[in-house]
Amino acid sequence: MSSTTLRAITHRLTTTPVEQLPPIASFLATSLNDCAELLSTPQTQKSGKSDSDNAVQIHKLKTRLASLLQDRSVEGRWTAVILVKATVEAGQWEILRGYEPIVRSLISILAKPDPISTRKMCIITLTRIFHLTYQYPTLVREITTPQLPGFITAALNLVSTITKTPSGSIRKPKPNTPFMEVVLHALLELIPRHITLFRPFGAQLRTLLVEVIGSSSPAYFPEHVIDAAEQLLVSLHKCAPKDQAGSGWKDDCKSTILSIHRTTDHVFRAVVEQWESVDASLVHTRPNYSQEIGDGGPDGLGLPGWSGLHSGVDRLVALLQILSDFISMPSAAAVALPIGSILDLTSRLTSVTVPPNDAVSSQSGIQFNQEISRDEREALWMELPRIHIACMGLLSNVVGILGTSATSVTQTILEQAVWAFKGERFNRDLRSEVYALLCSLVPVNGPAMTRESVVSLTNILRSCCNDLLTPTEGSSSTVNVGSDSKTKSKGGQGTANADAFFNPDLQKSGQAQSASPFLEVRQNASGLLRAVFVSIPAELVPPSIRAEMDRSIILTSDKDAMFASVLNPVPAVKGRGAGSSIIPFLTRPYADQMEVEALVRPRMPVLMTAPELDAYVDEDEEAEDEDMVDDGYNAAPKTTEFLKQPVSAPLQVPKSDHSKTTTPVPTFHKRTYTEESTTEEPTPQKQEVQIKKARFDEIISTPSQQPFSQPAPTITNAEAPKVSTQVSTASTAVTPHSLEEAGDDSGDELPTLNMESDTDEEDDDVAMEG
Repeated sequence: MSSTTLRAITHRLTTTPVEQLPPIASFLATSLNDCAELLSTPQTQKSGKSDSDNAVQIHKLKTRLASLLQDRSVEGRWTAVILVKATVEAGQWEILRGYEPIVRSLISILAKPDPISTRKMCIITLTRIFHLTYQYPTLVREITTPQLPGFITAALNLVSTITKTPSGSIRKPKPNTPFMEVVLHALLELIPRHITLFRPFGAQLRTLLVEVIGSSSPAYFPEHVIDAAEQLLVSLHKCAPKDQAGSGWKDDCKSTILSIHRTTDHVFRAVVEQWESVDASLVHTRPNYSQEIGDGGPDGLGLPGWSGLHSGVDRLVALLQILSDFISMPSAAAVALPIGSILDLTSRLTSVTVPPNDAVSSQSGIQFNQEISRDEREALWMELPRIHIACMGLLSNVVGILGTSATSVTQTILEQAVWAFKGERFNRDLRSEVYALLCSLVPVNGPAMTRESVVSLTNILRSCCNDLLTPTEGSSSTVNVGSDSKTKSKGGQGTANADAFFNPDLQKSGQAQSASPFLEVRQNASGLLRAVFVSIPAELVPPSIRAEMDRSIILTSDKDAMFASVLNPVPAVKGRGAGSSIIPFLTRPYADQMEVEALVRPRMPVLMTAPELDAYVDEDEEAEDEDMVDDGYNAAPKTTEFLKQPVSAPLQVPKSDHSKTTTPVPTFHKRTYTEESTTEEPTPQKQEVQIKKARFDEIISTPSQQPFSQPAPTITNAEAPKVSTQVSTASTAVTPHSLEEAGDDSGDELPTLNMESDTDEEDDDVAMEG
């Protein structure tokens, strides 16, 4: 079937007019994917007439695509670019070999005045071809090595212009270019695989990227373009030689930290900072208070100057993102993360928070700079949440990269997050970032947290519950109606939304729109509650906070959080009632879930862990063990020795015949543990025992005794709670040899004895007989 499809594709490409090819290009590309097995089969494995016909069709397809790439019409070139990409992805190595002329034709299209869509697809197709050749050294040598430098030059010419300077030529970005994003992503995709080919273009790329990142006009480059430029700038250290890869990463990371400190010196000039750096080599820049806030010269990374507080905060956020990319992106060599410098930097940035409303310098704990106007200071309060959001993202990457290795710095990170949250909890994005940071921090440090650390999270956990239970538009309107009714009762003028009564659907759409911005913060809040349930010991969480957390997840029907709460219940505490379980609230909405069924009604069989239960036993060995048990059971305790042992309680002769009574079978163990008998001093109680022993002698000599055919009865705790240790020693440490002696010496047999204490009347009788 694939051969028929390939023949049909070739026929349509050759017979259809070029102007009519774009409408069917997508269909032809999809059909080529069905021929992947045929296109990717090596020529050496093809034999026979049908295989030769397929080879002819493949040759026709390649020839037709090559001619369309050089066609004069725009429609032909656009169709060829689409089909070349589909053919390469379907045929892989078998199609790529001998594709060098087609690659050259694709690169030449970038210099032609073709439509934007054609050139964008040409960049994507070339990037895919260079990416596929990476695993084939022969194709890298034939296609990538000679053609990739030309592609880089053509792509840079689309987005920049070369400017001559005394230090050399630099590249300036073109304003409003539509190719910047696709070019940056293409270069970012190819740099890790072809670092040696990108090495000559490192300086040109750096000058272009710093201009894109430092651009003060966001109309030229949107935020997603700047993000791609930041990632590409971080990737440039991979183009350094092998012996300089680690040092290049370290120098760039250090330059980024110094640039952040330099920018912070200007942005925070409205306050007098109380922070002191632990790095003695750090030199601060003294800003000029008489001029507008800004930095005129390039910084350590080569970024251009900026002017205005908003531009300064943009630069600070961009630098923090670059530093975060340095930490999270894989490096070409082993490097040491500057954790101390990073925590020192975040400590400085989070030390300044938004003061409360109408708070003076002494109340807020922040000392204002009197040389700066109030307008600039208030503008700084408005920009501070953006800075702290970037700090939380940086710390999240630090914890995510280090994992359990971040245990030594988790307490410091926790304090910084709590301090920033305390001053700026009104910002929804900041709350979301703090939740995300703690979601990665709590599993690392939660089991080792102290009660004080958990108590410091009380406000954050309450905020999580409030964000999960954010009031909807309907509840707020209900509140307004109630307040309006109270106002009317007092004689005031009330207002009501008449449109809400005539169009109820408008109210529902407003609720959906108001809930959509809270989606991310709710997800992070739910994740933090699950992490707290799982990682922090339940006894450290205050009962009121735990109850509020359970209430929030129940009202929101958060299955994962309720699972975490059920699996980690509050332990029983002395003096407090038993904690209630939320399993009914979990099973009610999720009764059809398999994990809920397994939790409520587990059907797993009991696991046998004893080696004699789950191991295979030989039948011969099992028979020998049974014989040993029978032999051991026939060994009864020696009669005379049992009677000679002192007891702490008197024995009573049964008045009824016990010949038909059965005694419990004692448990036999292969190893008999005996206790050493202890020597006690004679006491008055032992004299009474000697008197009672005479009664035992009389009992033995009586003819009414039954034959000694059963072992001595087992003494239980209920019958003789005060039996001494010597009795148990004599009754357990017996041998068959002693049993034979007992049978030879005594012709009489001992009846079954009742080991109960005597009454007072019987004690008197014994005394009279004595």
